Amino acid sequence: MRALALVCTLNASPAPSSSHRLAEQVMAQFARHDVRGEIVRVADHDVRPGIGVDMGDGDAWPALREKVLAADILLIATPIWLGHPSSVCQRVLERLNAESSETDDAGRPHTYGKVATVAVVGNEDGAHKVSADVFQGLNDVGFSLAPGAVTYWVGEAMQGTDYQELDETPEAVASTTAALAANATHLARLLSDRPYPAS
Repeated sequence: MRALALVCTLNASPAPSSSHRLAEQVMAQFARHDVRGEIVRVADHDVRPGIGVDMGDGDAWPALREKVLAADILLIATPIWLGHPSSVCQRVLERLNAESSETDDAGRPHTYGKVATVAVVGNEDGAHKVSADVFQGLNDVGFSLAPGAVTYWVGEAMQGTDYQELDETPEAVASTTAALAANATHLARLLSDRPYPAS
């Protein structure tokens, strides 16, 4: 099994990123289930706006799309900005929207049978709202969601600590991350053995 993490921080590498740190922790849990993975920071690539598979003129999405289609499990990691997923995350969802019209020989979108998960970080409440937004977009374009498909951390309101600055991972986050990886891997293996019926 393969997993791909698309980290939707606004910061390009090598800037530190709380979203990237949580994505690394999720991928470490996937590895415990023999799932190989790759982390891609989307801000490092020139992903053009639009809802097409290839927007031309140096668009980096086609190469990232190949990675998405080669993976069994997709992780979207996003910070909360102004109560919403990051603009980078929204762009990824918009580009994934093109998959609605890209189908296999049986008429199924290529995303059918793939499992999606979400990781959210922020310094104020909003993780449930952000994960709901991302869940809906991923489900709309054909991804399946396992129980407990999100892990998140939010700090207290009106304070400035970032997740990446914590000395250790809170137990609640660690256990939720472990459950996400176990459930997503289980569902991905089930779908690999028994694909959805043709449309």
